[in-house]
Amino acid sequence: MLVKQGPWTKLDNFARSLMPVLITLALILLSVMPTKIPGWSHIAPALVLMSVYYWGIHRPDLLPAAAIFALGLGLDLLGGSPIGVHAFTFLIAYGLVVSQRRFFHAKSFGVVWWGFMLVAAGILTLEWLIMSLLVSGGPIDPRPALFSLMLTAVIYPAVATIFIAAHRVLPLPDH
Repeated sequence: MLVKQGPWTKLDNFARSLMPVLITLALILLSVMPTKIPGWSHIAPALVLMSVYYWGIHRPDLLPAAAIFALGLGLDLLGGSPIGVHAFTFLIAYGLVVSQRRFFHAKSFGVVWWGFMLVAAGILTLEWLIMSLLVSGGPIDPRPALFSLMLTAVIYPAVATIFIAAHRVLPLPDH
């Protein structure tokens, strides 16, 4: 028996379904926030990549490729990266994750975390290569990128708890 939803329930479900995009937008703003740490932007964790990965596995319907492209461009514009770098790399990560999402379902958090570390290593390496070519025309020092990768991998479980909490209040997917 189907229960007809009222307008307030529909509005509530719509607002909840925006959570992955809004969380990712908040992570963009957090990523570009100025700090007093010299060189922080070069070693900062890839917070937005964490969101792309998590929602790509669990609810790609609520963080579609078009939103990822727009959010990536937003990060490029706000963060001072060459336009399209993050949009491109996030879409590659998203494609990888969505294509493997069945593998990750019903797996332990450790397996999902290892998957994230592999994706992050590939994407951050790709970003390093692109930035080397676009910014300096040759290889830039890889140590900040490696530190960023380590920091990203280490804090993923903490950030994932935010995603998990948000995921619990999302409306069920339409099937």
